[in-house]
This record gives sequence, C-alpha cells and structure tokens, in this order.
Amino acid sequence: MSEQSSSCAKKRILIVDDHALVRQGLRDFIEREKDISVCGETAGRAEALQLCAGKKPHLILIDLSLGSESGLDLVKDITVQFPEIKMLVLSMQDELLYAERVLRAGASGYVSKDVHPDRLIEAVRCVLGGGVYASEAVKQKIMQTVRRVDSSGDPVASLSDRELAVFEQVGKGLSTVDIAKAMNLSVKTVETYRARIKTKLGVGGSAELVQRAVQWLLDKK
Repeated sequence: MSEQSSSCAKKRILIVDDHALVRQGLRDFIEREKDISVCGETAGRAEALQLCAGKKPHLILIDLSLGSESGLDLVKDITVQFPEIKMLVLSMQDELLYAERVLRAGASGYVSKDVHPDRLIEAVRCVLGGGVYASEAVKQKIMQTVRRVDSSGDPVASLSDRELAVFEQVGKGLSTVDIAKAMNLSVKTVETYRARIKTKLGVGGSAELVQRAVQWLLDKK
C-alpha cells in the first residue's frame, strides 16, 4: 500500500530529445530517484504535444535541437497549449545566447548537457518546486539586460528567435528553399528573415551572410 502511494506521488517527467541514447541516459538517471519518474519520451514536436495531452507530465525535459525542428518552438507551443506544465531545456547550445530566449518563451530553466547528472536532478527539482534554474553566468547576463548595460554586445543576440533559427540554418549550408521546408515556412518568409538578418548584422550580400553564419557556427564549437 505504501509503495503504491509513493508511486502515485512521483512527479511525471516527459523527455523530448532526438537522440535515443540521450533519452535512455536521462531515463536511467531519473528512474533512480524516489520522487520523480519518466512517463514518456519522444524525438519530435508533434508527438510531444500529443504526449502532453495524454500523459499529463508535471515537467518536460526538452532539447533545443530536434532534428530539423526547433525545441524553442515547442516551448512556445506548450506555453500556450499546456501552461500548467513546467519545462526545463537541456542543450549543448551556447547558454549565454539561448537561455534568456528559452526563459522568455516560457521554460523555467536551462541546463547544459555537459553538467553532472546530480546537477540535472537538482534543476528538475528546482523547477518542479516552482523555481527558475539557470547558471550564474546566465543570471548575470539577464541582470545586465534588465539594466540595459549590455547594448554593445554580439549583434547576433539582437536577432529574434526566428531570425536566429534561419541564421543557424544558413550557417549549415541550407538554401532558402531548404530552410523553408525545414521550418515549415514559405520561401518568401525566409527571404524576409534573411533581409532582416542582413540589416541587423550589417551584412551586404548573400555570400557575406553565409560566411558570417558559418563562422558563427564554428565559433560556437
């Protein structure tokens, strides 16, 4: 009887990551804990939304890169459709560039994939408890943004979420048509985003834009 009560009291975690090995590793870490358990896992955005409705998780672990899909878009979807579900983003992307965007989109935390598993569990419990989890560096950057003392930073940070996603795809060598297909946008919309990116980054032509995007991706590694 007590075991059943304990099981019912566990907080349900949904894992969204496009790598099966990562999902299995996360499941193993989580299932060792007495107060949390994995209620489902998926690699894609559409199934994640279905699982949110069916499994009713308390928290979702989301990777920012879901193949050709955007984890940030999924965060925004869940914020609108399932506002009661908490989200923690787990990613290898540059946290100083993405963490603030993730928190602004509706997630309650951002954790780098290279953290120790104990830190991940700590972050999960923090978010489940109603807190916001981010590294000290991210907290400092957010404070700088609030105080308006970071206005002369990397111009890439001035890009909107969609513009940044397009910029990243450009850096990966995708054409405008390919980007449109990958992001489910029209070619004209992608062209508009590219034009805005050029303006914000002070880039002249398409060749320079590609060069800038490729270099940005290389600098991130």
